[in-house]
Amino acid sequence: MADHLIPHFHNQPGVPKIGIRVKEFMCVGALPPFDHPHIFIDMGDASEAVCSYCSTLFVYDPTLTGICDPPACEFLPDGVA
Repeated sequence: MADHLIPHFHNQPGVPKIGIRVKEFMCVGALPPFDHPHIFIDMGDASEAVCSYCSTLFVYDPTLTGICDPPACEFLPDGVA
C-alpha cells in the first residue's frame, strides 16, 4: 500500500487557474461523471503546469495554508476522508 495519497484536483468551477501546494498531483477535469482520464502531473522544477486534457493551469504556491486555492477544487475519491 502507498505511504501517501497523491492529491487530486478538478476544475468544475471553471476558474482560470488553480493554486496548489504540491508539485505532483492528479487532474480529473470536471467532477464525475464528466471527468476526463485522471492523469498524473509532475511539475519538476517548473512552477506551473497545464493539464493536457482540460487546459487547466495549475500554479505552485508553497505559501498556501490549504492544499489548493480555490479550496473547492480539491477532489477526494470515494472512501478517502
